[in-house]
Amino acid sequence: MLAALSDYRHLLLNGVPMMDVRAPVEFAQGAFPGVVNRPLMDDGERQQVGTCYKHKGQDAAIALGHQLVSGATKQARIAGWAQFAQAHPEGVLYCFRGGLRSQIVQQWLKSEAGIDYPRVQGGYKALRGFLIDTLEAASVQCGFVVLGGLTGTGKTEVIAQLAQGLDLEGFANHRGSSFGQRVSGQPSQIDFENRLAIDLLKKRDRGHGAFVVEDEGRHVGSCSVPLALRQRLEQAPIVCLDDGFDARVERILRDYVVQQCADFVAAHGEAVGTDLFAARLLESLDKLAKRLGGDRHRALRATMLAALARQKDHADPALHRDWIALLVRDYYDPMYAYQQRQRAGRIVFQGDRQAVLDYLRASASTAGTVGAAAAAGGRAV
Repeated sequence: MLAALSDYRHLLLNGVPMMDVRAPVEFAQGAFPGVVNRPLMDDGERQQVGTCYKHKGQDAAIALGHQLVSGATKQARIAGWAQFAQAHPEGVLYCFRGGLRSQIVQQWLKSEAGIDYPRVQGGYKALRGFLIDTLEAASVQCGFVVLGGLTGTGKTEVIAQLAQGLDLEGFANHRGSSFGQRVSGQPSQIDFENRLAIDLLKKRDRGHGAFVVEDEGRHVGSCSVPLALRQRLEQAPIVCLDDGFDARVERILRDYVVQQCADFVAAHGEAVGTDLFAARLLESLDKLAKRLGGDRHRALRATMLAALARQKDHADPALHRDWIALLVRDYYDPMYAYQQRQRAGRIVFQGDRQAVLDYLRASASTAGTVGAAAAAGGRAV
């Protein structure tokens, strides 16, 4: 009997190389970071076998599968699996439940390529279940602090500097606002949750029992913050990050205009990338049209169009400061101020970047958060 491994914690904690032999459509719905898809059957073959199973039963479906994956097709797939196994002798393979598909791949690797390669007992479903349990356990057992602050204060940058930071925007590949969509798109909800759970698993293994999470609300773009974690964050203490208005405008200009445009150009080339960036920026503003009101939206759009034209014709993004400043001052700042008034009782500390970093690092190693305020040099609330 070829080996079947069930130490899911070891596999995920140590980043053991994994080969997913499910069909591409299954892989796209959710997988694990760094996993390589080398399917036993492609999407069309899987559909045919599934239909056969439904109408004629398991034996007929298995026979059809062997017929579809035979000859040159079979040899090419075995060669792909063997290549992965030889490159990653410490790795494993899995299918959805750790059953027939992964067993067939194991057997063919052994009989055709002479390679003994272990599979994951319970397959993808078992690994996914372990990560769901990991996330729910952490939500209950760990401490959490929410890092708040006005738009453009650089909260994500602070999270990146903290050993106990959880970068929800990084896991979701989104900057977390109406303008936060990245050119490379977002992961599936399952992939988002898996990335978050694995990061929690690794950081808890390193001894962290309390985490800092950016103030995100219920969603990060199209990704939903898992319910158990969201409920915990809704009760967590808040630390507020301060920065000056001009510095915030410059940071937004850098991240949402200069860098975003560069990302589009890198992905699509100069001409197409610049046009796609402009369309995305205008689309992001248009999402706020109802909240802004007709007159304010039209004025901001005209200012943005002028800035985009200047940027395209002269490679000068300076005019974007105009609409950024207006949007921040008249829309984002009042909205944030209202939200903070509703949560004033949860705010435990407020300060500039260094003060907040010092405070959060100190509070990670002390029993209480407010007690660390004096050492941080900021203002306990």
